[in-house]
Amino acid sequence: MDTTLPLAGRTVAVTRAETQLGAARQLFEQAGASVIDLPALVIGPPDLWGPLDDALAELDQFHWIVFSSANGVDAVEQRLLRRGFGLARRPRGVRLAAVGRKTAQSLEGLGAPADFVPPAFVADSLIEHFPVSGWGQRLLLPRVQSGGRTLLAEAFAAAGARVVEVAAYETRCPAGLPTGALQALERHGLDAITFSSGKTVDHTAQLLAGSFGDAWIQQLEGVQVISIGPQTSHRCRERLGRVDGEADPHDLEGLVAACIRAVAAAC
Repeated sequence: MDTTLPLAGRTVAVTRAETQLGAARQLFEQAGASVIDLPALVIGPPDLWGPLDDALAELDQFHWIVFSSANGVDAVEQRLLRRGFGLARRPRGVRLAAVGRKTAQSLEGLGAPADFVPPAFVADSLIEHFPVSGWGQRLLLPRVQSGGRTLLAEAFAAAGARVVEVAAYETRCPAGLPTGALQALERHGLDAITFSSGKTVDHTAQLLAGSFGDAWIQQLEGVQVISIGPQTSHRCRERLGRVDGEADPHDLEGLVAACIRAVAAAC
């Protein structure tokens, strides 16, 4: 173990979708941490594909597709491929906006780089810095089926845009905690736990309650609670009673940096 690394000797639980733990694990391990995977989201299809498919059938009538997650990018790409083309071959005149570095990277990987990425990786920044007036624009907003924010749709509609907001995927709670996470919590072996969305907070609370009963919050005593951004921090305060660090910028690198600061301050 390299004791010069900032998280050397520390154990960090990462709560992300079960298919998206790899990148976070790598960054925390590079900082010296031992990582406990605590998958708190299962990503799957929405209950109905119809609304998204109907919108994509009229894709040439939209001016922008606004993506707020890589999951939305993946879902739209897969539904377009069923029509014989993807985002890289979308109708001319349809521009792409992306909230967040990972969302933008997902588009880039498809050969469809975003036409606009806001300077801060939050929805509020996209609205503030959007490169055109919303008036008269027709926008498609693919989003999570439940639990996501309606801020984008409301703000663009208030600016005079015609907004079509559709479910592109759903994030559900896993059946239970994996053995490694359960054992780490039982022995109070965590130094920090990180959250990447409000749903990861909600589902982690649900998983802890399922494993430890009404006194589940006691399993997080002495554990630094780290959030990826303002909305996630708000949910942490609601469900967990506190937040000990917030990422800035609001991405995985910022999450690691916030964890390093919080763990050091707790010593």
